[in-house]
Amino acid sequence: MDSSIYIWNVWNMEQKKSRVFNIHTAAVKDIQWSNQGLSLLSCGYDCSSRLVDVEKGLETRVFKEDQVVGAVKFHPNNSNLFVSGGSKGVIRLWDVRTGNEVNQYFRGLGPILDLEFMNDAREFISSSDESKSNISENLIVVWDVSRQVPLSNQIYVEAYTCPCIRHHPNDPYFVAQSNGNYIAIFSSKPPFRLDKYKRYESHGVSGFPVKCNFSPDGKRLATGSSDGSIYLYDTKTCRLIKKIKAYEQTCVDVAFHPIISNIIASCSWNGEISVFE
Repeated sequence: MDSSIYIWNVWNMEQKKSRVFNIHTAAVKDIQWSNQGLSLLSCGYDCSSRLVDVEKGLETRVFKEDQVVGAVKFHPNNSNLFVSGGSKGVIRLWDVRTGNEVNQYFRGLGPILDLEFMNDAREFISSSDESKSNISENLIVVWDVSRQVPLSNQIYVEAYTCPCIRHHPNDPYFVAQSNGNYIAIFSSKPPFRLDKYKRYESHGVSGFPVKCNFSPDGKRLATGSSDGSIYLYDTKTCRLIKKIKAYEQTCVDVAFHPIISNIIASCSWNGEISVFE
């Protein structure tokens, strides 16, 4: 919220904060490491996405928009490309080499909450906030990256917004964190149907932007919760494996270490960050 970006050294207890970037002029909404871990892509309320060379500590590109930018996601196979989504419901594909917009995806959606690539990055999923108009057909949309057209809507017909979308690292399905206090499961093959028989449902969302993430091997799903806990589920059975009480306020995000699979990082609504083994 103070418009700063912090890079933390998790293992060094003496100097935890290894870098600070003050490149935004308003609150930062989302941030992503590049595939090689050399750059950071951030976006926020100053209506821009910004690329930073972490080693040099320099801002290398600014991508300006006419909307608050709420979500960014690097193309998984080509880190020269990324998608952004914002408050006016416009999604854009950008090329970091030129700083130019490559494609635009628009169909009158509400504010974009999350974006996720799937199916070898030929497609991506968008989640948007349609609660004001109470139109559920555009809550989750699957897009064709190259043709700029929606492949399917009306995937999720319940009138709950979904602040987080994640594709399984190996299997053909994706999940959506629902404000109905559960994580819904969808096939990533057309027609992208909701699994009516399985869901992850012991945690609470309660209107907070609670995010979830799969472990690198895809065997576990971790999510934050409005009760301040981290919930770990078995992805095959949807069974709750473990609940970790982490914070007094809502746990809004949790992520697995990409290599050391028994290490997770999480953060709370009050700005506290924790690392668990």
